[in-house]
Amino acid sequence: MPKRILRGVVTSDANAQTVTVSVERRFTHPVLQKTIRKSKKYRAHDADNAFKKGDIVRIQECAPKSKTKRWEVMTAAMLEDYEAQRAEAAKLQQEADAQRHAEHEAAGS
Repeated sequence: MPKRILRGVVTSDANAQTVTVSVERRFTHPVLQKTIRKSKKYRAHDADNAFKKGDIVRIQECAPKSKTKRWEVMTAAMLEDYEAQRAEAAKLQQEADAQRHAEHEAAGS
């Protein structure tokens, strides 16, 4: 199963190698049809203590690092790898769609 990646704001960097990240999600209420904002705090591993309060970061799931830490902050190298994988997957999907479209056109003629 792929790792989840969330985007949030660092709300605390008081602990060593740990940051608290507040992640906000927006959704439409099923009955009232009103947009609702909910936030949740995650504790994430920051090995280099590189991120400070107010920074916007991406965090990804990882194996448990402590009692409360199940996420790690994505570094620049991790983000580059992630973007490269997404680009490759999009390219493969586009090629598959083009092939499927060509087969459909050939069957229709």
